[in-house]
Amino acid sequence: MRLDPHRPPAGTVRDWLDDRADHQSEAVSHLFPSDGTTLTWRALRDAAAEIAGRLAGLGIARGDSVALMMPNSRQAVLGLYGVLYGGFRATMINLVAGADAIGYALSHSGAKALLVDVGQRPLLDSAIAAHPAAPILIDVDGAFRWPAGAGRADPLAHGAEDDALLMYTSGTTGRPKGVVHSHSSLLAGGWNTAVAHELTAHDRALCVLPIYHINGLCVTILAPLLSGGSVVVCERFSASQFWAVCEEYKATWFSVVPTIISHLLHGDGEPQSSCRARVRFGRSASAALAPEVQNGFERRFGIPIVETMGLTETAAQILSNPLPPGLRKIGSPGHAVGNEVVVLSPDLSPLPPGTEGEIAVRGANVMRGYLGDSAATAAALTADGWLRTGDLGRLDEDGYVFVTGRLKELIIKGGENIAPREIDEALYSHPDVIEAAAFARKCDRYGERVEAAVTLRPGSTLTVSELICLCEQRFGKFKSPERIHVMAALPKGPSGKIQRLKLAQMTE
Repeated sequence: MRLDPHRPPAGTVRDWLDDRADHQSEAVSHLFPSDGTTLTWRALRDAAAEIAGRLAGLGIARGDSVALMMPNSRQAVLGLYGVLYGGFRATMINLVAGADAIGYALSHSGAKALLVDVGQRPLLDSAIAAHPAAPILIDVDGAFRWPAGAGRADPLAHGAEDDALLMYTSGTTGRPKGVVHSHSSLLAGGWNTAVAHELTAHDRALCVLPIYHINGLCVTILAPLLSGGSVVVCERFSASQFWAVCEEYKATWFSVVPTIISHLLHGDGEPQSSCRARVRFGRSASAALAPEVQNGFERRFGIPIVETMGLTETAAQILSNPLPPGLRKIGSPGHAVGNEVVVLSPDLSPLPPGTEGEIAVRGANVMRGYLGDSAATAAALTADGWLRTGDLGRLDEDGYVFVTGRLKELIIKGGENIAPREIDEALYSHPDVIEAAAFARKCDRYGERVEAAVTLRPGSTLTVSELICLCEQRFGKFKSPERIHVMAALPKGPSGKIQRLKLAQMTE
């Protein structure tokens, strides 16, 4: 099976894994710095088939949810591919979501089995106490501990339109929603990444994001399956080890989030000259990347950053800037690649370039819907197939999208809309600011007022009044933060995206 740059991939994850095992059997597919081991495509396929057969032997049916509660590791990669290979619905559990949200996901998904890292057992106990669930438990330490007497059956037959993935949204404004992807939409998401970044079998990704998040899973795990490349799977991001791992494992690209780029920019580590020459690009996603941070990173390290945009509902990427020497527009996550993107008015009519509205996407990578929530699915998907992203933005004449904020995060002060991203970018313009996020605070006079939170470079003597003055010089007093909170760290989700809506609660 060959990657067609003009057409989303056919078949299932099993089909693609079988093909890699048959034609690149001894090529390395995954490398694990935590234990120094590797996998080949054949070894991965054989282990996935074994896990799939074991799950089938437990009586689990095609399309049933099989949950994975595991940090990045060799076993997590094997477990993920095993569940997908077997025709089950891989239900990824966010390990930092908290016991209540984890228990809800296990219960709501109807998980028939759970592959659980033994180190997560205390968290699992708390989660099940909050929301009773009774999946078959398969403990995972150095191996998969199958229930005594469990047999092995042939992996179940399944097709491209069968369920493949169930991943829960962060649930910042209510209960998490379960996003369902088929094999077709899941592979289309990985294909978008592979095509946009011109990935080949010679490329090696560095994965430092959790694979229970859509960015880590579709971008750095599934895109190389389609391109035939390989992946260095790190247990977690480490600023002190990032460049050393890039060099030792010969990575040619990486996918991170803006907060990681900022921490690398402000850190002490430097890539070796061979690493600078080898790494074709870094990829930024999951949140807006401040132009000051992107420009600073590229000046310091000489590695281009490609800003992109994706959602759980679209199996990650929907927009991307091109690779150099193509036109990268700083401040934009790029143009549509592999799907269609429009900006809609409140009555869902397409808007002309330069007009702000809601960003919507249509393509093979769009989800099937939200599990057990037809009302939310109907609200998100229009009759003609557009997924409403909830992001505000505008298109320019070249088709590049400029994101101005989230509908739910927009600050409305005295009837005037203020995009938090504008404030963020002003704060990031100061070299001592590592993280920044503006947010709304309820007030009697204007309904809402602007506040912000920042983290600063160690040893910085920068004052809050200096930061407020910086904003007032750019926006005037009305749009500028009335208060700025200096924090050791800003709250983040599993991908490293700052959780803006939590800041008002944390700074009361």
